[in-house]
Amino acid sequence: MRNMSYMVMGVSGSGKSTVGKLLAQHLHLHFIDADDHHLAPSIAKMSQGIALTDGDREEWLAKLNSLLVKAEETEQEVVMACSALKENYRQVLRQNLQKGLKIVFLHGDKALLKSRMGNREGHFMPETLLASQLETLEIPKEALTLDISHTPEELVQQIIQALPPDPAFSGPFSEK
Repeated sequence: MRNMSYMVMGVSGSGKSTVGKLLAQHLHLHFIDADDHHLAPSIAKMSQGIALTDGDREEWLAKLNSLLVKAEETEQEVVMACSALKENYRQVLRQNLQKGLKIVFLHGDKALLKSRMGNREGHFMPETLLASQLETLEIPKEALTLDISHTPEELVQQIIQALPPDPAFSGPFSEK
């Protein structure tokens, strides 16, 4: 047991839910998709092509943080897929976590992201919001950064290879 939780982050279309689910399966951890916890008014806004504000995200981020804190309190490790576009969003997600949150940042070419968004069905986030997400994105400094041109399976293998063998590990996942 590595005794840590992980967040797979990136803009819409980066594959964070797909990679997060695969990583959780591989590590035998619980998976949380942040999209499943958006408030109805936020989903309605995004569905209409309206970008969310920081205020729209406050309650959502607090709810996600409470899920992470509860998991930690019950000694459960999780993998969360969450856009977490700004550093202050990531700070909210880390609040009150004693063991930290290890971040995997999925990034890629705008054309590839747009293509992926155009090909998926049944998602509330239209591809028209990609530009605002890219504009809002603050690249995380303390993260394992991976290129989405690789398959989800390859990305999971890259994450697994970067995992610390023990708590004293120093590497991409060494910072809270």
